[in-house]
Amino acid sequence: MSSLSLAVRDSNTMLRRNLLHARRYPSLTLNLLLTPVMLLLLFVYIFGDAMSSVVGDGGPDRSAYIAYVVPGLLLMTIGSTVVGTAVSVSNDMTEGIIARFRTMAIHRPSVLIGHVIGSVLQSVLSVILVGAVGLAIGFRSTDATVLEWFAAFGLLVLFATALTWIAVGMGLVSPNAEAASNNALPLILLPLLSSAFTPIGSMPGWFQPIAEFQPFTPAIETLRGLLLGTEIGDNGWLAVAWCTGLTVLGYLWSTSRFNSGPN
Repeated sequence: MSSLSLAVRDSNTMLRRNLLHARRYPSLTLNLLLTPVMLLLLFVYIFGDAMSSVVGDGGPDRSAYIAYVVPGLLLMTIGSTVVGTAVSVSNDMTEGIIARFRTMAIHRPSVLIGHVIGSVLQSVLSVILVGAVGLAIGFRSTDATVLEWFAAFGLLVLFATALTWIAVGMGLVSPNAEAASNNALPLILLPLLSSAFTPIGSMPGWFQPIAEFQPFTPAIETLRGLLLGTEIGDNGWLAVAWCTGLTVLGYLWSTSRFNSGPN
């Protein structure tokens, strides 16, 4: 069997293992998924009229705020979902299963690849669920073309891949599941410090560069442009650059940490 065939076979095996594990313990994914859903409902129905004056024409218009906030919540959903990946990787490291895998004749990177692909699939499903909630409460994207929808989906997958590799690295360096969850907490908090809920122009001047030049804001603005027809500007290539950079960084960090263990 060629090395490529071995890698594909073992990665597929590890993917099935992680999907089965997620199916047996859905509470972790459900708990992480509830955060963006609850924030969506909270900001739309409690703060929607007040916040719409910031993003709309000055009058209360909840539908305008729904259109504004849903793209940000979709990206936040990915950040919430990959926290479970960090916890899962940490559990594998501390419970001894990785040590057993190291003694087996398997393609070693397949252990991490299985986690990454499984996490990306879970992130996509979570985004679909949150998107369905958004549609149910009034979100519409009537101006987006089929090509723009495909581009939006590609951006979500790319962003999920980038955050997943970072989460895998966090799980590998964490001594236990609790530490992994805490280490991955910025992936949930960063969207709160972005343009997800309010325009950057409405923030204090000293804080605007922090919100503008972090990974979530360019991705959120690009997703808004694709789905709602707003101006994308430089955010498109900035989002791709952030995703590519984080993917490479996370991959190198994760594989280096994983390979530094006992042979």
